[in-house]
Amino acid sequence: MDLSITIGKKTLKTPVCVASGTFGYGSEYESLADFSSIGAIFTKAVTLEPRAGNDIPRMVETPAGLLNSIGLANVGVKKFVSEKISFLRNFDCAIIPNVAGSTEEEYLQVVDHLESCDDIFGYEINISCPNVKKGALAFGTNPAMVESLTSQLRAHTQKPLIIKLTPNVTDITAIAKAAENGGADAVSCINTLIGMVIDIHLKKPVLPMGTGGLSGPAIRPVGVAMTFKVSRAVSIPVIGIGGIMDAGDALQYLLAGAAAIQTGTVNFIDPAVTGKILRGIQQYCKREKITCLKELRTLMRYSA
Repeated sequence: MDLSITIGKKTLKTPVCVASGTFGYGSEYESLADFSSIGAIFTKAVTLEPRAGNDIPRMVETPAGLLNSIGLANVGVKKFVSEKISFLRNFDCAIIPNVAGSTEEEYLQVVDHLESCDDIFGYEINISCPNVKKGALAFGTNPAMVESLTSQLRAHTQKPLIIKLTPNVTDITAIAKAAENGGADAVSCINTLIGMVIDIHLKKPVLPMGTGGLSGPAIRPVGVAMTFKVSRAVSIPVIGIGGIMDAGDALQYLLAGAAAIQTGTVNFIDPAVTGKILRGIQQYCKREKITCLKELRTLMRYSA
């Protein structure tokens, strides 16, 4: 059974990956996670300079979900290269930094710094974070800006470029097509939905930023629907994200057209979940007599 996935000119050993912002820089999960089951670690966001992030509290639970407003807190690209990459080299899974910035030039400078690391598989470009005051989401809602940024990044690297899409748009397929036109090798679908929780006693939002990004099981149907639409709008691979808690959830994304998936909020609940999901996918494929994931994506008995 071949569960490998090709993105650009490179291959992931399994379709089960871990989402940026939910797995730190990998070392936080050293004694907890099943690294052998992970196709790629999408690292915590990396920006040009260190970021302290937003004020606390930064997270609040919601029914079937989690609202976060971290604000891309990270050590900055120089420290990421000098201190974080060395740990990730210990494991047989792809290293894919999540790259963020406030301007096109910042994105390009971060990638230029990271190009010195041969161990890096590729880059996930974060144009869709709803938790910062400028950059990210502004890029991700404008097809022209997405195509321009992707095209510029393409000129700076031969490694796979994966553009992370926001669901907070009218037509996500227009953004996906813009990424493909700009030279992206894949898209991640989706980032968090914008949400708010209000403290009825204090009469103000719980999060100091007001709104945050909603993740967890509550958004899975949205992620599956958008993955279905995007996978039929572009010819590049789609990586499904959003509310995946078990193998059944992952299989929904794969049937919808995803080439791979990322686990996110569930990593906080069950750090060993990737191994369970991979085994579940293998068992399903064996039962359905599927020899490779490409066959799985052809089984969907519905077309819009």
